[in-house]
Amino acid sequence: MSSDAPLPMLGGLSAADFLRDHWQRRPLLIRGAFPDFECPLTPDELAGLACEEGVEARLVEEHGEGGPWQVRHGPFDETVFGTLPERDWTLLVQAVDHYVPEVAELLEAFDFLPRWRLDDIMISYAPPGGSVGPHVDQYDVFLLQGMGRRRWQLGGLVPDDAPIIAGIDLRILERFEVEAGNDWVLEPGDMLYLPPGWAHHGVSQSDDCLTLSVGFRAPSADEAITSFADYLGEQLPASLRYSDAGMAAPGDPAELDDEAVARMRRFILGTLDDPARLAQWFGRVMTQPKYVDQLVPNETPTAPEALVARLQEGAELIRSPGSRFAWRALDEQDATLFADGDGAECALPLARLLASEAPLDAEALALPGAPELLAALLDAGSLAWADEFEADEFEG
Repeated sequence: MSSDAPLPMLGGLSAADFLRDHWQRRPLLIRGAFPDFECPLTPDELAGLACEEGVEARLVEEHGEGGPWQVRHGPFDETVFGTLPERDWTLLVQAVDHYVPEVAELLEAFDFLPRWRLDDIMISYAPPGGSVGPHVDQYDVFLLQGMGRRRWQLGGLVPDDAPIIAGIDLRILERFEVEAGNDWVLEPGDMLYLPPGWAHHGVSQSDDCLTLSVGFRAPSADEAITSFADYLGEQLPASLRYSDAGMAAPGDPAELDDEAVARMRRFILGTLDDPARLAQWFGRVMTQPKYVDQLVPNETPTAPEALVARLQEGAELIRSPGSRFAWRALDEQDATLFADGDGAECALPLARLLASEAPLDAEALALPGAPELLAALLDAGSLAWADEFEADEFEG
């Protein structure tokens, strides 16, 4: 796909136009981004998902019994939904794309962005008046209206120290002023893009309002620095230490002078400034699964010969829901395949195949190293046999 081709889901903007003018810069309202959109699940199905063990779900009541803006966390008993008022509450379910293939298919429309930046698709349900209050998210998000109508109001960029309401389990802004012209009601198929840091407030305008939030991950500075330091610490030899050979005699032996601080600074920055190690860490951290317990490793290792035989018999492997893949070229022939927080060196064509959406069948065996890497990914839980996965889903 050319980055200059107009995309209907971006209101006719090309990917290049959107990335230049809007991505991480300013919001964009797209009317009819998904024409004739039919939501891939119903409110009852979303509520049923919120009752399942292991699914991250929240119930937000603006006027709860314990006070304003009460939050309850799932899994929920199905009887809970019969006790809720007729308005002013919201059910939020994270990572619905991990559980509903039809929801996961929506991610294909966002291929103009790096796949490793995707976080998940959260879906919220609300009767009239349902909301989670005016707030700010520190990540990019596309808000796709799936059912009913929701009013969105934007309040502009908000500083990090903006005051929030104290004493509740939500980060709701104390003050929220709507910017002129940034007040819209979205219908099914309409979509609103918001970059990080923009105050926004969405309120359901009708019964059975469903909104799909396609979110993107971005590590914070403290998370990135801590994680990279931990990664380096596992690889650096204990002999690599602070050194002050050739220093001058101190005027006062108790003084920590500027030159000592400068030496430590050069030591730390020189250790951190390793592009090859940074790339290996970055690939691992950006493919870490959102929920580690969703990956089910094999108890018995898979023999590559057995895997080959099964693929040649017509079986197919699939990428496990929630698994994340990416690749980085090492040279013209080889690459690192990153899968669920780990990395493996392999042939470049094999890495590209595995990190794509292409089928994994017997044709993959033509690539060097495929049987061994496929077996390893199957054992790690990043891949699964298609027929076994479908059987498990049916039984569930």
